[in-house]
Amino acid sequence: MKIWVKRAPKVACVAAACSVVVALGACGIGSSDDSAAGAVREFADAIGRQDADAAAEFTTAPGQAGAALAQTLQGMNAERVDMSVVKPVEYSDGTASFSLHTTWRWAKDRTFQATSSGSARHLSTGWKITWDPAVIYPGLPAGGALREVRTDATPAPTVRSRSGKTFMYLQPVNEIILDPTRTQDVNASARALARTLEPIAPLVTDKVISQKLAEAPGKPVTTVTLRDPDMQVLQSDPKAVPGVTIRKSGRLVMADRRLSSPLESGLTNYWQAIRDATAGWQVQMVGPGLKPLKLAGDQGPPGPSVQTTVDQNLQLTLGDAAVEVGQPATVLALDAMSGAVLGMAQNSYAIDRGITVDAVYPVGRTLDPVLAAVDRGAAGKQDGADGVLDRLGLGVQFTVAGASAPSLGQPGVATVDFHSGDSGTSMSMMNMGALGVAMARASAGQASSVPPFVIQGVPTTVSEGRLGEIDPAVTSPILQAMSQTAATGDASDLTGAPGLKALVGTNGPQGPGWFVGLQGGKVIVIYCEGEKSGTAALQVAQKYFRIK
Repeated sequence: MKIWVKRAPKVACVAAACSVVVALGACGIGSSDDSAAGAVREFADAIGRQDADAAAEFTTAPGQAGAALAQTLQGMNAERVDMSVVKPVEYSDGTASFSLHTTWRWAKDRTFQATSSGSARHLSTGWKITWDPAVIYPGLPAGGALREVRTDATPAPTVRSRSGKTFMYLQPVNEIILDPTRTQDVNASARALARTLEPIAPLVTDKVISQKLAEAPGKPVTTVTLRDPDMQVLQSDPKAVPGVTIRKSGRLVMADRRLSSPLESGLTNYWQAIRDATAGWQVQMVGPGLKPLKLAGDQGPPGPSVQTTVDQNLQLTLGDAAVEVGQPATVLALDAMSGAVLGMAQNSYAIDRGITVDAVYPVGRTLDPVLAAVDRGAAGKQDGADGVLDRLGLGVQFTVAGASAPSLGQPGVATVDFHSGDSGTSMSMMNMGALGVAMARASAGQASSVPPFVIQGVPTTVSEGRLGEIDPAVTSPILQAMSQTAATGDASDLTGAPGLKALVGTNGPQGPGWFVGLQGGKVIVIYCEGEKSGTAALQVAQKYFRIK
């Protein structure tokens, strides 16, 4: 009997008793779409495009494969995926084997490499990869996926007050979320949730919850965030209310629950920047009933704690003073010589108004003595009134690390041309505080200005002008006017404030009203809004001087 072997040019075919094995991709074979190698390469190319559905079409189970591939692609969230086919081999029984080498790439030169293997079958529709999650990564179970996650160094840094005590720290919190799409009667759920929260959060009423829902139609809203000890006070489980879920997370919170401050957001931003700079990464394998398994990653040491200039006792005093009036009131305190921010507080009305340390507000007649002195003192000066105002801290922008909130625009107040009697002038609280510090320093014989700051060792950025030496011909009449205001003017009724020097003013009957006072080595800036806001600012000042 004769056995005929058909030979093709430059191709070696080896006949075996059981099967014929052909190495695909060698000698130019396997590049066509109807080969096993071609199908596997199409699969790899689709993964490189991060197109899960397209890749799944080259498998025997497109539905299962598409879901699994999508879960991994989304979980890995890579900037780039490179998948190459290694050693594809086709067998004469209509099957094939192959390996895949995959490189996942992210920013900062982070990469994760993996080699997996799989098989393929020739069906009536062509070559298809036999679907198995292990094609993605060896040992990946059904329903499993890979994911790239951020890791944070431990222990987390804290925010500390000027005394070194912990002012803010990371703590687990519980976000109580109401989803209107998951309850048949959202109003009933709002009422039930308010009753559940009443023992610990009585101000979160059904009306407050309904208002939050109205501001985000059809979307879940966080009704309140509670610490773990708060949850233990509740007499019933919020999750028992239809539509309510609890999301656990970590948050930087005040160590002293009595304290709150507009500085929280700025300090949190600075603290978070440290966490971001020291963050690590990890690739994990996850699956049903499995503990996440680390496959790769890197995590460095934790960052330093944030050392601030905040005086916790003074912060509590400022908070008590701010709630003295039933209209928006915000209080800022600075060290009179260094410009260090000692604290900042506001009442709920000011919080609702969104009053911040960076935003500018009309000063009305408050700065009349200052502008008059600048007009007189700037005569003959090379840089004119604008330069004098800059050195007083009024014509510049301050970006104070730990206080200034991120903004699409520039924080602080832009340089403006000022003139005596200009009631349209607007200022930020930080600008008014810098003015107060400049006056306090001049009163102590140091006629120069310094920028306010919150974080020790981190300088404040000053733009749109320069601080510096101030002519006594400018500061002397301002200090004289401030002393007169405290002795016989609008601030003369204040008690408990020996040696007080002050600027007081409003922008008309509807305000806003300002108070800038120098007393006891501190500069106190008070800003109030609403009817008779000038009187309200003096009420807040009096409360401060009485309890300080």
